[in-house]
Amino acid sequence: MYFCLVSFEQDFFQTLQLSSIDFESMALKLFRHQALNVPVYRQFLSHLKIRPNEITNTAQIPFLPVSFFKSHPIISDGIAPSFGFTSSTTTGGIPSQHFVPDLNIYQWSFTQGFNQFYYSSKYFCVLALLPNYLERSGSSLVYMAQNFIDGSKFKNSNFYLYDFKALHQQLLENEKNEIPTLLLGVTYALLDFAAEFPVPLKHTVVMETGGMKGKREEMQRSEIHRELEQAFQVTSIHSEYGMTELLSQAYSKGKGIFNCPPWMRVVAADLHDPLSQLAAAKAGSLNIIDLANIYSCAFIATDDLGVVHKDGSFEVLGRKDHSDIRGCGLMYQPS
Repeated sequence: MYFCLVSFEQDFFQTLQLSSIDFESMALKLFRHQALNVPVYRQFLSHLKIRPNEITNTAQIPFLPVSFFKSHPIISDGIAPSFGFTSSTTTGGIPSQHFVPDLNIYQWSFTQGFNQFYYSSKYFCVLALLPNYLERSGSSLVYMAQNFIDGSKFKNSNFYLYDFKALHQQLLENEKNEIPTLLLGVTYALLDFAAEFPVPLKHTVVMETGGMKGKREEMQRSEIHRELEQAFQVTSIHSEYGMTELLSQAYSKGKGIFNCPPWMRVVAADLHDPLSQLAAAKAGSLNIIDLANIYSCAFIATDDLGVVHKDGSFEVLGRKDHSDIRGCGLMYQPS
């Protein structure tokens, strides 16, 4: 369901679509708007005794813990929660919910974001191996993949659940006909498929979306990529970094090094002082500014550990827990 954009959001979205943007200026503008107009974020800032008019640069902006999307409706005043994306959960877990009053924003963000790194999704035959996501409703990843499939020039673009044989046959056909293919898959399903149907791929981008979803033991990304590279005889495995609480995605073309579109930025925060940003190449908690989150909150403190490099690219090292916090400094040695 679509809603008319109100004045600020309409003007902001139009500016966001320009070929070049002043990220710092736009982030501050959106922060001041959301600090006043998103009730949960407004209360969060109040508890921290933050005065929005005293924030003069993005390094001073507090990031809302991503867990708030599980317990509160994160949405601007005057907007009735309606359509929302929901996250997957383990048994008994509480899903996150991200209300998206205007899907045009999300469609623009994932389309332009993907196209920036891969030219255009329509020139790929999109084969989506996303069983965990397809088996529930409200997945933003499935929504994105469906748009890529619908917009593809190749009629054989499709979703796959557990029919690995059919996926294997389609890959063989595409390879034989030299059709550029995007194999987009949740990590555990790609590993299962690769173990059962290893196949050399010369015309296919293999892209994992992360996550074992309780189906396998967690593995280091480098180990996952080695297995997939060997099974598919490719030099690199691509990755997509996204989450229900964000309307933008970052992409890696190999070695787990992610890059963001111009309207998204990742910074690392001190695990023991969340309001303090770390210098480049220091391992910490990943905070994300996503300017496409116009109606919710653009400033999200994730549960991921990672490293941000000087050029703005980043790596994800794992998830936060008590052992991660104690050992974070030992997890990464900059080259």
